[in-house]
Amino acid sequence: MIFGLFLVKLTLKLKTMKSQNLVFSFIVILFISLASPNYAQTKQITLEDIWSGEFSQERMQNLQSLKDGKSYIVQDYDRASQNMSVDIFSYETGEKTGTMFSSQSIPGLSIFQTFQLSEDEKKVILGTEVESIFRRSRRGVYYVYDLNNKSLVKIDEVKIQSPSFSPKGNKVAYVKDNNIFVMSLDTKSTVQITTDGVKNKIINGVTDWVYEEEFAFVRAFEWSPGGDKIAYLKFDESEVKEFSMDLYGSYGRDLYPTQEVFKYPKAGEDNAKVSLHLFDFDSETNSKIDLGEYEYLPRLNWTQDENLFSVQTLNRYQNELKLFLVNADTKTPELVLTEKDNAYVDVTDDLTFLNNNSFIWTSEKDGWKHIYHYAQDGRLINQVTDGAWEVTNYYGFDDTSGRIYFQSTENGSVNRDVYSVLANGKNKLRLTRKTGTHRADFSADFTYFVNTFTNTSTPAVYTLHKASNGELVREIKDNSALLDKLDNYELSKKELSTIQINGNELNTWMIKPPNFNPENTYPLLMFQYSGPGSQSVSNTFFGTNDYWYQMLAQQGYIVACVDGRGTGYKGRDFKKVTQKELGKYELEDQISSAKYFGNKPFIDASRIGIWGWSYGGFMASNAMFQANDVFKTAIAVAPVTSWRFYDTVYTERYMTTPQENASGYDDNSPITHVDKFDKGNYLLIHGSADDNVHVQNTMQLIEALVQANKQFDWRIYPDKNHGIYGGNTRLHLYTLMTNFIKENL
Repeated sequence: MIFGLFLVKLTLKLKTMKSQNLVFSFIVILFISLASPNYAQTKQITLEDIWSGEFSQERMQNLQSLKDGKSYIVQDYDRASQNMSVDIFSYETGEKTGTMFSSQSIPGLSIFQTFQLSEDEKKVILGTEVESIFRRSRRGVYYVYDLNNKSLVKIDEVKIQSPSFSPKGNKVAYVKDNNIFVMSLDTKSTVQITTDGVKNKIINGVTDWVYEEEFAFVRAFEWSPGGDKIAYLKFDESEVKEFSMDLYGSYGRDLYPTQEVFKYPKAGEDNAKVSLHLFDFDSETNSKIDLGEYEYLPRLNWTQDENLFSVQTLNRYQNELKLFLVNADTKTPELVLTEKDNAYVDVTDDLTFLNNNSFIWTSEKDGWKHIYHYAQDGRLINQVTDGAWEVTNYYGFDDTSGRIYFQSTENGSVNRDVYSVLANGKNKLRLTRKTGTHRADFSADFTYFVNTFTNTSTPAVYTLHKASNGELVREIKDNSALLDKLDNYELSKKELSTIQINGNELNTWMIKPPNFNPENTYPLLMFQYSGPGSQSVSNTFFGTNDYWYQMLAQQGYIVACVDGRGTGYKGRDFKKVTQKELGKYELEDQISSAKYFGNKPFIDASRIGIWGWSYGGFMASNAMFQANDVFKTAIAVAPVTSWRFYDTVYTERYMTTPQENASGYDDNSPITHVDKFDKGNYLLIHGSADDNVHVQNTMQLIEALVQANKQFDWRIYPDKNHGIYGGNTRLHLYTLMTNFIKENL
């Protein structure tokens, strides 16, 4: 655009030039144009820029408050020296006051990837050679480093899972070969708590695949406050059917593929039988706790009482959640709270026990997610927050001030602010000011909080505030270097708005070309995820995909996103309307939104595309097959193509079982609608080692398309999981998608 203005100026100037001054005048005009501050803004984003990390933000890695409430630590890695360090900073001054430990200062340890402090902050567990198992689970070689005497002790000779200090810091519990072990740091001796662990049969102390993925936790054991007992879960997955994936390996190194086999319960099939157990170190007894009838045990927590811990149970429909308090002496559970919902009850990490064993709880029972305060016996003391907005994060309770700290959508569902309120629900204070997304990390004594702020035009800004009133103490980090870098690029504003679709106000964002002219018409690419409780439209700065959208906008595309019915943060009814019909109302909203955009004079209604990943790929596939009169092009990455192929916990939460709801499963399956794929362009992409959404989904859809004689494009990425990354994989993937869009939209 700027260079075009330069040519216009040059042409006008040449008309008045005398021939002898031509060369000199050309040089002068060129120099002036190049010197213009606007000229630098003509740089175009490339895929290489995006996937080389050119636009990475500075962050406060692994920010944690120390117990004194006066200092915090962050993790730092120096690439030049390859030194990993954990540095200490003062809340009051912001100055670095020291280094707690670093890889170069620990003899016998060259580098560490993870760290975990003991409760007294005198020891640390350091993880090395850490490798992923599934999305959240890891195994590695772990050491205990004593910060006082500088001793280093290897916990076990082989790779282990989920090491955890006892509260006194004198023991470490961990899982090896599906059994729980405990190492005494005083005697350097190890005891084995369970002995029946067998791969693909019995698991002790860590979760199975479906719990890890859908209930979002891995370590399934918890120390008592005094360290004298361990409560843990046992998974008997003997009756769960196995899923296998071929791994093809590297050319020139692996002649034969290997096979990964693991237990994966698909919708309507058998789950693992999960039981609750308690090990007592004093009596050396291992007891099973009888909780009656249930299907899932999604949470396990100790109270502040050595002899009282909590466990949550769910029925298979996940519409009845029970909270039990278990007496560790008598091994008897007491039911204190039951949550019911016509659709499902969300499992959260918000349960917090206070000094008197009363507890904080969050619930959607009034139609919005809010905070409640209960007595130990389950009697409701009061509802702490209320209103047509949702609590999105519970930060904690300050014993000194009696205040609860939380994050919410009170200032709009695309925004987040930080608040405090008294436990009785009175004297609520808004602690953050700017419109956008705020996230808080509080000091241990709730004197300060580090606030991370972002909006559509501002990358992460870290500031320190007083927790009592939100007063700004100082700025910590502002990513100004990234903003300076982005000044060299011709970027477009990410426009947030709402549109009225199918009787609902839906949140949307749109990115237009930098040289947008409302008199022209542009092709439109729609992105969506659309999954239950999700959010793709928020007042936040660019993620990696946003830079891709900016690149497409620079090449003449409009990109838009709409959060339709079923997505989150707009109340229970908006989120749960899709119950038993995943894909039905979400598709209606995407189709109606595309038609709404297509009626805009600056959008070419004959050139509308849609894409998505995972649930979004499921949606993009349905859009292409069922609405190719609206969508010209679709890209589906790692899509679910039938909910019959997906896991029990996620799928049955929203759909019940396929035996009970066959029409809900099949009527909204892309496989069911391939015969309607009469026109348009469809690109199907999957990783062959996707343990989450199995490549079986894509292969079954391919076969259906082939038998229906429908032409399409597809790509399989060998040995890549649900994220499809590693080496040049993401660059290759986005090059593929970019070229497909340019050729077909």
